[in-house]
Amino acid sequence: MPDLVLRHTADGVATLTLNRPEARNALSVELITELGAAITEADQDPDVAVLVLTGADPAFCAGLDLRQLGSEGMPKELALARPWPQPAKPLLGAVNGVAVTGGFELVLNCDFVVASERAKFGDTHARVGILPGWGLSVLLPRLIGLPRALEMSLTGNFIDADEALALGLVNHVVPHEELLPFTRRLALDIAGNDQASVLALLASYRAIAAATGQEEGLALEGRAARDWQKGTFDPAEVERRRAAIIDRGRQQ
Repeated sequence: MPDLVLRHTADGVATLTLNRPEARNALSVELITELGAAITEADQDPDVAVLVLTGADPAFCAGLDLRQLGSEGMPKELALARPWPQPAKPLLGAVNGVAVTGGFELVLNCDFVVASERAKFGDTHARVGILPGWGLSVLLPRLIGLPRALEMSLTGNFIDADEALALGLVNHVVPHEELLPFTRRLALDIAGNDQASVLALLASYRAIAAATGQEEGLALEGRAARDWQKGTFDPAEVERRRAAIIDRGRQQ
């Protein structure tokens, strides 16, 4: 079986690539497990200063594996609040295609994001019949404002790369073939700085976010998601909706 997360390290930059292209890099238990291990390994590597997260074309990440979710229910490994570690080092997102629901939450957990012109972003939790538990309902309104976040979540409609840039969701939009070279140049700019200062500054930004209510919001989101899974979530309904969800996403 090929690696589900490809790892490449050069000049202090570790590039991690989600590698289930045939499934649009959907988040299975196995992929999430490998991703967590890859992040931990890169974060602990003294030769790595910056992490870059991307996907194997054509998608960044289509979210939770609906086939697994519909047949098995919510696996315990994916029911965790953010089931991958937050690295102490900067984590840059290089979004090469669609980033949907759980894949969108991966994007939101990056420190900042560069998008390909082909990128699209969508929150389809309400279409699937689940609640976010990896930070979306806290992080998305902080980035784009509550009304726009509500519009994305309640409609399930996608936005394209240019709209994401206008809203402040991403820092840059670049031609598709320039995505990784451009993101790598930003990562090298970070890697070339004093690393003790970079880590301290990043930790300070995160601590300030936590002190202004982010951690409390994440706890509330996690509680709501767990309560939903215990009482209302129905794997059979997810399986029934899966084809319609996929078809509507393709149309957008």
